Amino acid sequence: MRNAKAKGSKGERELVAFFNENKWSCLRAAGSGSSKYPCPDILAGNAIRRLAIECKVTKDRSKYFTKDEITQLETFSRNFGAESWVGVKFGGQDWFFVMIEDLKDTGSMFSLTLESAKIRGLSKEELIH
Repeated sequence: MRNAKAKGSKGERELVAFFNENKWSCLRAAGSGSSKYPCPDILAGNAIRRLAIECKVTKDRSKYFTKDEITQLETFSRNFGAESWVGVKFGGQDWFFVMIEDLKDTGSMFSLTLESAKIRGLSKEELIH
């Protein structure tokens, strides 16, 4: 678990740097996922848009999200007035960003495959333009 957390934190810091280098304000919410209140991993914005992003890094070809993670992202985004996005960095790939509607509902969880992310997802550059 420690390595997975470290990998995720490194990925989140990479995104924070990307947004800030592209003249967006961005912060990483320390402890997201362990708070009793809804909280995205990253909050980014400029004068026009606000993005709440749940981030995952995986070496696998698919990534799963709990229903609670997605519900909390939706709740926070609605209350804050932000767009809800899920960002996944698959092994050997750059980040893909999808809307919640692009996740597959498996019944007990939501999932995103690398193949689906390539079709429906946006790159970092596409997300901010």
